[in-house]
Amino acid sequence: MSKSIAKSSKFAARNKLHSKDLKKRLLRCWQLYILILPAFVAVFIFHYVPIYGIQIAFKDFRSSLGIWGSEWVGLKHFIRFIKFPDFLKVLRNTLSISLYSIATFPCSVILALLINEIDNRLFKRTVQMVSYAPHFISVVVLCAMVRLFLNREYGLVNNIIAFLGFERKDFLAIPRYFSTIYVWSGVWQGVGWGTIIYLAALSNVSPELIEAARMDGASRLQIIRHVNFPSILPTIITLLILRTGSVLSVGFEKIFLLQNPLNLEASRVISTYVYEMGIVNGQFSYSAAIGLFNNIVNVIVICIFNQISKRVSDISLW
Repeated sequence: MSKSIAKSSKFAARNKLHSKDLKKRLLRCWQLYILILPAFVAVFIFHYVPIYGIQIAFKDFRSSLGIWGSEWVGLKHFIRFIKFPDFLKVLRNTLSISLYSIATFPCSVILALLINEIDNRLFKRTVQMVSYAPHFISVVVLCAMVRLFLNREYGLVNNIIAFLGFERKDFLAIPRYFSTIYVWSGVWQGVGWGTIIYLAALSNVSPELIEAARMDGASRLQIIRHVNFPSILPTIITLLILRTGSVLSVGFEKIFLLQNPLNLEASRVISTYVYEMGIVNGQFSYSAAIGLFNNIVNVIVICIFNQISKRVSDISLW
């Protein structure tokens, strides 16, 4: 009994000391906390407050009755989505495009390692600028460029194909080409921007370590393999885990802009289906249930990959 009282008193004293230290830190750095306050408030208002509306996924929402007044239906909308005749097709399209996008993940790593080996500063900066400039092109402009390049009558790609003696093709009308067009146009737009993170990580590699490897007779390729790559491996794994956490979150805008009735078989994904049901047809509860299902799967996937990474490489998000 006396031991438990002593432990509780120690715990209370420790908490009091911790609270005093916290107050001291807050008072010492109050200007920095005021600077971060607007961002904190914005995130809270636009990301956490809307979570209140998730409950409409479990109700037959009627705007006239409001969220609280609408009838509670439980898992009705989730069951409806799973029983949807094209459920497997929509899920397959979403997974295939998302996994294909993840498969191109090493492109940024490879480009960063190559740029890091360039000695000429002017050429290095030029390559960096040319590679990450497409990142600043809007999705609408990018999709317009893709449509122009792939146009059957006057597109650059079809002009080259016709010049080589082959038959012109309307690529955006052929479902099997859709995922390739979507993914590699995204790689072209984002690969340069992704290299910035890895180049920042490579800048922290110790020059003494590289010099020691050279003195031991290591070639450039061996230095990349045994010095540079292991140094950025934690960054690679962290970003890969975050990317796998959005395995069912294929971007809506680009899919929607490249979509047409002829490629709908391959381009209909969860995000566009939510748009059809929620915005076009006004089925808010059903679309909210699909979105919640999507997020739950993403959370489960990121937790699984995080645990796998933790066991295999001792690198994890938590």
